[in-house]
Amino acid sequence: MTSYNIILSSESSDLYTSFDTPIHLNPSKTYTMALVNIETYHSFPNVDSSNNQFTYTADNGKLWQTVTIPEGSYEITDLNNLLKASLAAQGHQDVIELQPNLNTLKCVLTIKKLDFAVSFEAARSLRNVLGFGEKIYRYNAQPHEGVNNVNIMNVNSILVHCDVIGGSYVNGQSFPTLFSFFPNVPPGYKIVQSPHNLVYLPVTRHVISDMRVWLTDQNNRPLNLRGETVTVRLHLKE
Repeated sequence: MTSYNIILSSESSDLYTSFDTPIHLNPSKTYTMALVNIETYHSFPNVDSSNNQFTYTADNGKLWQTVTIPEGSYEITDLNNLLKASLAAQGHQDVIELQPNLNTLKCVLTIKKLDFAVSFEAARSLRNVLGFGEKIYRYNAQPHEGVNNVNIMNVNSILVHCDVIGGSYVNGQSFPTLFSFFPNVPPGYKIVQSPHNLVYLPVTRHVISDMRVWLTDQNNRPLNLRGETVTVRLHLKE
């Protein structure tokens, strides 16, 4: 019985290979393919250049300044510590506090100084990550709570696609998706995902001279692995 073990590796979430000798499959037979395993690192960020700005004023709006947060994977406590350290370096000690409300799943912002304010009006602000409205938040005796749930985890599922298979649907639309999963390790750790039960999907070509495998999130956005290596192993069989 015809069987091929195919391994692709890249520092991008879009993997491509061409075969020195194309794979010729018997057109009178049916072939299927499954994902055997995928290895990479839990490196995809929830803060990047699209949402990494924290804008504030310490003098009641006379001068607005912005803290730019490095691309990375953050919890609310991480963002709180980073922002407090950045503000302290600018001479603003203990002026804000970010905390999660585990009951409402929202973020709580405490502004501790009378002339201090935070603006989430900029397009690249942290508002969507933290769940705040598109407005300015000023000193208040009571903490401000976000209007939406925290969106700290913007990747809900990782989808592995391959351009030589069919028979798969995503949200009702035909899409060459081999497998979906979410890492069972925290950010920074190695992902080794091996399906317990291999799901074989039909191969749509009888001559395979090249192959593309790519990773996206649940919204079909390319997965940003920040340059980490990803290795995918596939099994093609009759």
